[in-house]
Amino acid sequence: MEKTGFIFDLDGVIVDTAKYHYLAWKKLANELGFDFTEEQNESFKGVSRRRCLEILLEIGGIEASQEQFDRWLVEKNEDYLAYIAEMDESEILADVPKVLNYLRQLDVPMALGSASKNAVPILEKVKLLPYFKAVVDGTRVTKAKPDPEVFLIAADEIGVAPSSCVVFEDALAGIEAANIAGMTSVGIGSPEILEAADHNFWDFTAISTEFLDNLIRQRNNILK
Repeated sequence: MEKTGFIFDLDGVIVDTAKYHYLAWKKLANELGFDFTEEQNESFKGVSRRRCLEILLEIGGIEASQEQFDRWLVEKNEDYLAYIAEMDESEILADVPKVLNYLRQLDVPMALGSASKNAVPILEKVKLLPYFKAVVDGTRVTKAKPDPEVFLIAADEIGVAPSSCVVFEDALAGIEAANIAGMTSVGIGSPEILEAADHNFWDFTAISTEFLDNLIRQRNNILK
């Protein structure tokens, strides 16, 4: 019988790198002469770096040449990389290792599906890279979530049909992408924001092994 596969987003699901993205975008906004709030940063979740910069410039009412735009993209990423260079295992969100270890014990194939272009170095920093059979990040996709491309590639690389995959996401765009792909979606964060998810948890501390077992059983039953 074909196995169930689990796909995880990175930022806000496995590690809290969202705060570093925010600090880097805020630094750029301040250099351009305006402020950028945490509330405004919510719209950046699950969005490509290029689209984030477009939104930031819209917020600041700033027009840019292609040369300026590309230079600011690089500047933001360099600031972000400086922040994540100091990361270690303490950055892993609560009980994520518990879930990853349990799934590995069951020999469940796992993949990472993230818009981040720095997924591999981050996973290396926090020593979680060996858990994932495939890593599909922003360097390998052309379409941003809610397009399901990143998850469909991940499913293919772990050898699991989309209908047999479970996706963990903290962004509405990611939940929508999972749903479009025909996968089971698990929202990590506010149930009000992620109401389109099939299941909702504030964080991994609320996820039991029984819940994981039920997910696997339900996905396997679909295949019978």
